[in-house]
Amino acid sequence: MDVLARNWKLIAVRGLLGILFGIVALWAPLPTLTAIVWIFGAYALIDGIMSLVSVASGNGARPWWMLVLEGIVGIAAGIIAFVWPGITALALVYLVAIWAVGTGILEIAAAVRLRTVIEGEWLLGLTGILSIGFGVLLALAPGVGAVVLVWWLGLYAIVFGGLLLALSYRLRAMARSSVSEKAVPRAA
Repeated sequence: MDVLARNWKLIAVRGLLGILFGIVALWAPLPTLTAIVWIFGAYALIDGIMSLVSVASGNGARPWWMLVLEGIVGIAAGIIAFVWPGITALALVYLVAIWAVGTGILEIAAAVRLRTVIEGEWLLGLTGILSIGFGVLLALAPGVGAVVLVWWLGLYAIVFGGLLLALSYRLRAMARSSVSEKAVPRAA
């Protein structure tokens, strides 16, 4: 905890950056979404190139053809993200929609199975219904869904940043009390 207390300023900066990112995401969701797609594209492209470099250097732990395939897929995904950012964002929205529907179905199934074991299983079923509804809404309106996802990310970043700021404030107090305790000479 001493390390955290001594570095409370870094945690405060993380919190401020989180809040700033959240505000930008809420204020300008489409440019934020584009930036996220570009960052993904850069990552996929670099990862794909590194896979191919790994094959070329002969240091691959897996069979070489798997790394070549992984490299080609990564490079292709990166190029697609840069050339067609809208399609990449759309694919992300559909991926989240499929995940939400799948998760919702599993939550409802778990609620049905747990009805004889626990009380309040209906809450799990309700979360399943909400997940399915969210997924269906994303799939029906993917353009709006993309903006909503960025807004949720922005709200999360603001809350996360605020919590980090609160933590940094407490850590600052701990650091100051630690310094003052060390400064006071102790009687033998």
